[in-house]
Amino acid sequence: MAKVQLCNVVVLDNPSPFLNPFQFELTFECIEELKEDLEWKMIYVGSAESEEHDQVLDTIYVGPIPEGKHMFVFQADPPDVNKIPVNDALGVTVVLLTCSYRGQEFVRVGYFINNEYNDPELRENPPAQPQFDKVHRNILSSQPRVTRIKINWDDSETSSNQEPTPQVNEETMDNIASTSESTSNGLATIGFSENSSQSAMEVM
Repeated sequence: MAKVQLCNVVVLDNPSPFLNPFQFELTFECIEELKEDLEWKMIYVGSAESEEHDQVLDTIYVGPIPEGKHMFVFQADPPDVNKIPVNDALGVTVVLLTCSYRGQEFVRVGYFINNEYNDPELRENPPAQPQFDKVHRNILSSQPRVTRIKINWDDSETSSNQEPTPQVNEETMDNIASTSESTSNGLATIGFSENSSQSAMEVM
C-alpha cells in the first residue's frame, strides 16, 4: 500500500491571466513517517507534438514528513513564452503535478487548460505573434486525470535486487463515478466536489 495518499487538490486563482502564477492547494496524508523528501513537480506541456517543449515550472522538496495529514500551496511562475511554439500558444494544453519518492514517481495529476483571448476581436482575428499579456487561461479543474503508480517504499532493496514492475492505475471522471469502493490493489477511489469557483479532488 502507498505510504502517501493524495487527498485533495484545489485549483486557486482560476480562471486568470496567462502571465499570473499557477497555484494549487495540495493536501496529502502519510500513513507513516517518511525519512526522505517528497519531490513535487509542476510541468507545463508546451506542445502536444513533442515533449521537448515541456517546461518544468518548479520543483520543490518536502520532508522529512511525520505521519499525518499535511497541506501546502504549490505556486509557480507561468511558462517561458519564448519556449512555446506559436501554433500551440492558444487553445488546449495540459499542466501536470507529479510527486516522487526516492526518484520514483507514484502519482500524477493532469489538468486540461484552455488559453484564449478575452477580447472578441482578438479571438476573431488573432495576431501572428501571440500577445500573452492579453491571453487568459482556464484550468478545467473539475476534470483531472489521476495516475497512480505502485513503487517500492521500503528502506531495503528487494531480495532479487531488481526494480519492481510499476503498476499503473489511471482514473478519470467516467470510471471514478462508477466505483464506490477501494480497488483490489489498495488504491482509494476518488470523488470530485465543487466549492464555489474551486473544484476539489478528494479521496473518499
